[in-house]
Amino acid sequence: MLLTVDVGNTNIVLGLWSGRTLVGDWRMRTDARMTADELALTVRGLLGPHADAVSGISALSTVPAVLRELRVMLSRYYAKVPKIVVEPGVRTGVALLVDNPKEVGADRLVNTLAAHHLHSTACVVVDFGTSTNVDAISARGEFLGGAFAPGIEISVDALALRAAALRKVELVPPRSVIGKNTVECLQSGILYGFAGQVDGLVRRIVRELSPGGTEPVAVLATGGLAPLVIGESETITDHVPDLTLLGLRLVYERNIRA
Repeated sequence: MLLTVDVGNTNIVLGLWSGRTLVGDWRMRTDARMTADELALTVRGLLGPHADAVSGISALSTVPAVLRELRVMLSRYYAKVPKIVVEPGVRTGVALLVDNPKEVGADRLVNTLAAHHLHSTACVVVDFGTSTNVDAISARGEFLGGAFAPGIEISVDALALRAAALRKVELVPPRSVIGKNTVECLQSGILYGFAGQVDGLVRRIVRELSPGGTEPVAVLATGGLAPLVIGESETITDHVPDLTLLGLRLVYERNIRA
């Protein structure tokens, strides 16, 4: 079975594949102080009865400190298992049409590969994570660039920190857009504000991808916070929560089984 590991700034997401079927996925908090031994112990604990069935590993990390420990864990605990860590030089088949390809995060790269695998049209990928990434992909599967915006959780944290009368609230839809109390006002601004932000960015990107609307463009949402917004978005067409894990599986197949 193939283990895919996506180390993000907020969470580490694990996916276990049997062929092309995702049989399980797990999330754990990212801790930059975690050692290789702690990481291995936690991974084995989450996998449970599947821990000894891992026959291949595909991983990425956008956190340098955890990437270092991830490499140690893979070499120490999975020495005999075929493995790939997504980094410059790894074959993905994705052309990076940007000023500095080395700046493109591994997560954006594998999301591009997965989106093009799912759709034969141009795509926009909206990744709701620590930051909200809106990336553009051509119909040929080329990564064209995108836009970054502050993520939902860090925006809420910043607002609660800087405004003395405001506080963190449960991220659920309020009774109406017009809030009748402080909690509802915050919920409305967060939920509908971020949905409007995403829709505005997506519409502008789609106009550049398909001038005059002559070509179809798929808009995919992924990331742990996507469910908060997709119901209110007017532009998102697909919710693919396991997009990054799919991309990691595809990278593994291109490199290990080639």
